[in-house]
Amino acid sequence: MSSPVSIGFHSIIKIDRRKEDAIYLQIVYQFINAVKRNLLEDGDLLPGSRKIAEELNVHRKTIVAALAELQEQGWVKILANRGTFVKNPELIGTSGAAIEAFRHPPDFAPYFFRKELILDMPISEVPERYYFTDGTPDYNVIGAEELVRFYASMVKRKKKSDDFPTTTEGNLFFRDQLSYYLNLTRGFHLSRNFLLPIASREQIFSILSRLLIRPDDIVLVENLSYFLPNMIFSQAGAKLKTIPVDAEGMIVDKIGDQFRPGEIRCVYLNTRCQYPTTVNLSERRKIQLLQLAEQYNFIIIEDDVDFESSFFKEKGESLFRKNGGNRVIYTGAFGSFFDPGFQMNFLIAPQDLLEEGKKYLNIFGKPNFMIEKTLGEIIHQGDIFRYQRKFQKTIAERKELFAQLLLRHFEDKIRFEVPASGLAFWIQFNTVVSLTALQEKVRSQGLLLPSNCLYQNKTVTALRLGFAHLDEQSMVAAISLLRAAYADLVENID
Repeated sequence: MSSPVSIGFHSIIKIDRRKEDAIYLQIVYQFINAVKRNLLEDGDLLPGSRKIAEELNVHRKTIVAALAELQEQGWVKILANRGTFVKNPELIGTSGAAIEAFRHPPDFAPYFFRKELILDMPISEVPERYYFTDGTPDYNVIGAEELVRFYASMVKRKKKSDDFPTTTEGNLFFRDQLSYYLNLTRGFHLSRNFLLPIASREQIFSILSRLLIRPDDIVLVENLSYFLPNMIFSQAGAKLKTIPVDAEGMIVDKIGDQFRPGEIRCVYLNTRCQYPTTVNLSERRKIQLLQLAEQYNFIIIEDDVDFESSFFKEKGESLFRKNGGNRVIYTGAFGSFFDPGFQMNFLIAPQDLLEEGKKYLNIFGKPNFMIEKTLGEIIHQGDIFRYQRKFQKTIAERKELFAQLLLRHFEDKIRFEVPASGLAFWIQFNTVVSLTALQEKVRSQGLLLPSNCLYQNKTVTALRLGFAHLDEQSMVAAISLLRAAYADLVENID
């Protein structure tokens, strides 16, 4: 009978009790690493669990749990009355002969594949210390540990209220809770049958493009508008036509001036917080747009993604609520301030359209029913309202500070309005400078200004700058760097 391996386990396994990882998992990870580095070799006999526990100064049950996990993953083999042996599953199927070194694929594929320049995303990676976005929340405001607590309770619960259905119908409990929440906060009156939760906005726009758009259909968007749906609609073959925007939002009169009845397939817009200018569509123009939709026979896709970042006293009536969904397809977000893994988007539309839309969830990925159940519990237990208040309080404070810093550093060199909704400011420069030059200059100073935040043409020199992800220290530093770079560019012009 072979002797146990003589290597000291304290030399290959270092336990850090400050880590969130369970101790037995720390042992598992480091054991696997030791096998991969050949510190422990295939076939080695391990000492008994009691001896390993004494050496690592942990409870024997912790070692037993670690060995059970390692056996489950195939890294040890436990034989009754013989002991526990190291097993390297990565050696299975290889011969003793030298194995040819792994080769990476070529840089360029030697075969044809379809390329879509339309789908190129104008978003940069973030290696810099400070960075702006086009408007994203601070996901640390609502601690991920709170969300994990809800999720863990769903996993551990012995008696579940449903069987987590595996059909595209989604989790009925969550749909019931979400419809209740939307009815309460947005003044809707709808059942779960008119509501389809979908994981991402990309999936929503992709489904809508497949359901609604045929090649050469005319889709109207604002002249400055959100790039994501524009890309997806264009890729589906739509002809995008732009309508100008002013302080009241889309200039609806231009639709009647430029198009004939029956010519337009649909109009896409965000009525609450137009992207990128942050203006909202006036009540007068909402009514006007709904009337045109009836007269000209087109569909309105109303994107209300910014509802959660606006305050109740500022929440105007949506097109969907005014119209009852007759001409309006409504899309929005739930928990947009949660960690991205816990966020949800949704589509509200006639039931037959949603039934057809569900078919595409088989392509894009079926719902995560445990996440849906977790979100349903957050609504059911009322915590969503507590999270909402905390999020809005943080937004209000950071919005006020951002406005003050802009005024202090830029004074009369820029124009902006404090946005009623959304997580970004629309900032227009009074002196024209090259925004790409500004982008390069601030990046050299450790500040990322992404390309999707830059807007420059013959009439506009503007930035869309998100504020909600910045704490006070980062906000002060970012605006100071931006102001210094802008001043250098203006000085060189003079």
